[in-house]
Amino acid sequence: MTVRVIASMGQGVRPYLDALARLRISVFRDYPYLYDGDMSYEHRYLEAYARSRRSVFVLALDGDEVVGCSTGIPLADEVAAIQQPFVERGMLLNEVFYFGESVLLPAYRGQGIGHRFFDLRESHARHQGGFRWTAFCAVERAPNDPRRPLDHRANDPFWTKRGYRRQDDMFCTLDWTEIDAVEPSAHRLRFWLRPLNADLTNSSA
Repeated sequence: MTVRVIASMGQGVRPYLDALARLRISVFRDYPYLYDGDMSYEHRYLEAYARSRRSVFVLALDGDEVVGCSTGIPLADEVAAIQQPFVERGMLLNEVFYFGESVLLPAYRGQGIGHRFFDLRESHARHQGGFRWTAFCAVERAPNDPRRPLDHRANDPFWTKRGYRRQDDMFCTLDWTEIDAVEPSAHRLRFWLRPLNADLTNSSA
């Protein structure tokens, strides 16, 4: 299968918003997020990114079908819950470019698309100018969580190879409804940071 990976900025992503909402709901339903999503929330979330003039959507397309997406946005345009850990550390919001998510259908994984997602978002942040850091957060689950599939592979080694370092003092809490749940519940997410212009030639695999 031939997959095109393209970058779209801000309002340019509008033709894809419905497909992106469905994709996020599908991928995040699996472990570790176990997210029982709805289109109404997804549209509000994606609209916020589309309104940011310096946001980026990196799309993986198989023909006309959206099979993957990753997003990025200046941290200054994100919600307060995402900003607060950086404020508490004394980092300037306008120096951080925040990565929202990377979602890719299972059949398309293992083909290097995940690296392209990071490459294009980091390139976009450099092109915008003024950013010193890229960052994202990921949900924390207990190692013995009974819902963890036997074949689940954590992304930590991949992120580390990309130059990101897990932060032991930076967390946020976000609420969402899990599958088979009735009400939203709080979830802790850990931040990972990388100096945008770091030299990765000596980073470990």
